[in-house]
Amino acid sequence: MNLSTTDLVLSPDAAIDLQTHTIYSDGSWTPEQLLDHLASEQFGLAAITDHDYPDSAIALQRLAVDKRLPLLLAVEMTASWNDQMTDVLCFGFDPSRHALTELAHDLVRRQRENTREVHENLHRKGYVAPNDPDELSTLLEMPSAQQPHALVALVKKNGHGAGEVSAGKLVLEAGCVFAMNDIAAVVDAAHQDGAVCLIAHPGREDGFICYDVPLLDQLCREAPIDGLEAYYPRHTSEQTSLFREYAGKHKLLISAGSDSHGPEKMPIKYRAELCRDLLERLGIAVR
Repeated sequence: MNLSTTDLVLSPDAAIDLQTHTIYSDGSWTPEQLLDHLASEQFGLAAITDHDYPDSAIALQRLAVDKRLPLLLAVEMTASWNDQMTDVLCFGFDPSRHALTELAHDLVRRQRENTREVHENLHRKGYVAPNDPDELSTLLEMPSAQQPHALVALVKKNGHGAGEVSAGKLVLEAGCVFAMNDIAAVVDAAHQDGAVCLIAHPGREDGFICYDVPLLDQLCREAPIDGLEAYYPRHTSEQTSLFREYAGKHKLLISAGSDSHGPEKMPIKYRAELCRDLLERLGIAVR
């Protein structure tokens, strides 16, 4: 496969963004729109990290070559640790290997099974209209990351969840879950596929583990992660400093990402030098 990053050399101040999403997970960008925007804004490198969707790697590389915008091979895997969500960014995997793909496909299967069950429960309780095969098929064809949100939207569409009990709570009470893979399994699969894996947005609090030093110490004893996404728009300056210092002390890699899902939340121009060790690990020179 012809990689868009082959022999890539970036200046230290080149603009990069190593976490973005498209319609193939839960974003509103098409890959073409996102790459066109990145190219027009003169980004030197980006990563499309669609949730649990390594399948798009080859097609994205072809598109990146056509657009002349270097793009990392990357995926964000939905993971859990101690029964809490903690996403993992995997960079530089080999598409000819299949450990990450097998994990992702199993997660998609489990999410679809859950969506089908929740839809039946909501119908039984009267929160959605009588079973419509086309409606359910549409839900099941959505990317796995969109399905829980689509169930909430469906409850609202049917006139429920606007009162004291929210639509989100109704969906949760019907058994909705986000399918996840154990972080140790994700890290092992990433390493099997030749990738490095970093904890995504380690300081984010809304439904994710918000890491401090003791939690990072415990995690590193249980799963051999390769680094942290230290630069993230929701991190405070104190959190960014903490993650940078922790990575330096423990020889971990650092990434930087906007988590852009569409034009309402644009990519961010991080300097390549912030992620020098990661990029050089992936064969990209920064000088």
